[in-house]
Amino acid sequence: MRKKIVAGNWKMNLLDEEVINFIVDFNSRKNEIESDSEIIILPASIYLDTMISMPDWDIKIGAQNCSQFNNGAYTGEISAAMLRDFDYDSENLHYCLVGHSERREYFNEQNDVLAEKVNRLIENGLKPIYCCGEELQHRESESHFDWVQAQIEEGLFHLKEEELKQVVIAYEPVWAIGTGKTATSNQAQEMHAFIRSLIAKKYGDATANSISILYGGSCKPENASELFDQPDIDGGLIGGASLKVDSFIQIINSF
Repeated sequence: MRKKIVAGNWKMNLLDEEVINFIVDFNSRKNEIESDSEIIILPASIYLDTMISMPDWDIKIGAQNCSQFNNGAYTGEISAAMLRDFDYDSENLHYCLVGHSERREYFNEQNDVLAEKVNRLIENGLKPIYCCGEELQHRESESHFDWVQAQIEEGLFHLKEEELKQVVIAYEPVWAIGTGKTATSNQAQEMHAFIRSLIAKKYGDATANSISILYGGSCKPENASELFDQPDIDGGLIGGASLKVDSFIQIINSF
């Protein structure tokens, strides 16, 4: 059985007091969670320590980015080794985003660089959440499958089979995020199934069916159940709705 996952990407939101308030509120409402899905929170890196050091906080934690380099003169960067070393005691830090659509767009991250980030994370025992997805121009020109295929093949298909099994994939239809356009559950399922078929052709059905593929296109309490009911959608990479305990728990319970 593939792991069901709900990951909250906080992006550049919440200050320290708000992070603590979220943790306290979430912990007080754990009894409301009816799903057995794995829950992950991805805060800004500066608050990873706050989350790791909070008592009774047993939810998995992830970083939002890491460097493609091991170490060196790369001012402002955080290496995968630093992330691993940072959490050597509690071992709550398990994941790191790679290639989020905002990183691709605003920081011009290309697939070859993202492949190196994936490598650094796996070398340090962290699990990449590898993001892929097409923009509106690709969807309208019907090149969206080719675009996503290139992202998957160039970013992940250099990995050995056992290494790929450490990766979670998140599909983001960029054209449906903040544009007023909506990706239907059928459109989301179609792309998830396509991604899984690419993995099956390269690594076999068993590996393809073991990898969790999350949906990252404005998933909310109102549409989460319909999305999670699709056979190839294994959960969500949640943005704004993960900043509020109530909406995040509703999404978690949508399985």
